Amino acid sequence: MGRADFRNPVSESRRAKWITIFVAGVFLALVLFIPLVAVFVEAFRLGWGAVLAAITQPDALAAIRLTLLVAAISVPLNMVFGVAAAWAIAKYEFKGKAFLTTLIDLPFSVSPVIAGLVYVLLFGTGSFLGPIFNSAGMQILFAVPGVVLATMFVTFPFVARELIPLMEDQGTGDEEAAISLGASGWQTFWRVTLPNIKWGLLYGVLLSNARAMGEFGAVSVVSGRLRGETVTMPLHIEILYNEYNFAAAFAVAALLALLALVTLVLKALLERVYGRDHAGAVRH
Repeated sequence: MGRADFRNPVSESRRAKWITIFVAGVFLALVLFIPLVAVFVEAFRLGWGAVLAAITQPDALAAIRLTLLVAAISVPLNMVFGVAAAWAIAKYEFKGKAFLTTLIDLPFSVSPVIAGLVYVLLFGTGSFLGPIFNSAGMQILFAVPGVVLATMFVTFPFVARELIPLMEDQGTGDEEAAISLGASGWQTFWRVTLPNIKWGLLYGVLLSNARAMGEFGAVSVVSGRLRGETVTMPLHIEILYNEYNFAAAFAVAALLALLALVTLVLKALLERVYGRDHAGAVRH
């Protein structure tokens, strides 16, 4: 075999690596980076004054407040559910365990619009539950409770799906040791389990919060799009765009994108800290 026929596997691997990086970079630029830059360019095309006017308009402020309120309600509730579900699935064996895991993944496979329609069927005027809540003075649909329920449905898997593999990997050894030393159930949770899952929990909460602020489909169905009452930031952006108020629509979209970028930065920081702590735990 001549020298010209010899193939260097290292050089081929390097070439394949750069081709892969180039393809991934082009794809991300076309799908993510360029559209994101376009949003900010269009938002600031008329200057800072137009942006401030758009996001301080009463309907925009109401949409921002509602978005933050819905996230502040749904994310903590999903955090409690996620920890409980992950604890049950990772620490115990019981009938229906696989079915429960499948149910947790359901919002990933069901369209958010369908989730909104389910709540319409449950709490609408022609349903069984709707008149009961209405007679008690509690309006679910076309009100804040309906928006919160729809947001909870589409966001509740995130915390559980982050914690289940983490808690399964950790096993039950630490908890059993704590209980054998006389710790109560709550003491074991607060001093053993929670420190072990803190980074995974924060990561899941971060993802859940990002989805809660950006949810459109399910909220669109149950909200009724009442301006100043049930319109979140994504819905407000669509309303402005449909009214051909493009400058204001892109200004609010830029604010929502900025919140997403903050979430991305926090996610990267958590990954770095979690990876460093995990590497340190492995070495010790």
